Amino acid sequence: MSDDFEALTLPAADVRRIAYGADRWQFGDLRLPAGPGPHPVVITIHGGFWRARYGLDYLRYVAAALSAAGLATWNIEYRRIGNTGGGWPGTFLDVAAAADHVRALATTYPLELGRVVALGHSAGGHLAYWLAGRHRIAPGSPLHAHEPLPLAGAVALAGVLDLRRAWELRLSDNATAALMGGAPDDLADRYAAGSPRALLPLGVRQVLVHGTADDSVPYEISADYAAAARAAGDPVELLTFPDGGHFECVDTRTPEWQAILAGVQRLAR
Repeated sequence: MSDDFEALTLPAADVRRIAYGADRWQFGDLRLPAGPGPHPVVITIHGGFWRARYGLDYLRYVAAALSAAGLATWNIEYRRIGNTGGGWPGTFLDVAAAADHVRALATTYPLELGRVVALGHSAGGHLAYWLAGRHRIAPGSPLHAHEPLPLAGAVALAGVLDLRRAWELRLSDNATAALMGGAPDDLADRYAAGSPRALLPLGVRQVLVHGTADDSVPYEISADYAAAARAAGDPVELLTFPDGGHFECVDTRTPEWQAILAGVQRLAR
């Protein structure tokens, strides 16, 4: 399996590109399923180790598959490392603003605010789980928010869920240090506010998906996170794909996708 997503065909659908802020990268694509609604919503967040050269296009296929299954999707873009304002704290603030914008979208479109799930791939998995836990960020942090949008659940597809461990492993030429501005021991407050592992318990249902042969984000990150989350009292389901790599989980042509879709649907009920 490779990331040859252009081989997929996107079905015709009701898609709207909508800005949630003034910056060129502050937008999302809203895709509505058939029917009158109100529809559950999945906020989809792309990966790419938070770098500007990667964007949301490859998650369009996941969004289309979710929409075909009756779920609205809000596929978001955000400032990344290399964009003006990207990295700490702009990347986090953009993702938070995009999530909170679902409230505004629901005033125009038939969306069910009580059934919003965040789903992210790779670094997007980190951001999806960060959204689920940001209500636990201490006042005084630049990432603290008053009454963030509550989530019904979160899904991480090969997610970078522990920023300290990602920094220790120097994943992708130590992209974590570029995102956070330095090392965990030097920037303890940032890592405490920005890493899902540090925010446990998140207090929402969670589905983790990871292949054991992933050479971009090691399987150990999801396995260790799942154990820590369960110990903290969070309801966590870990879907392990033996010999799976980094992209099977976002390829809707694979058998794995059906298990992932079922997991998302369980959270969105």
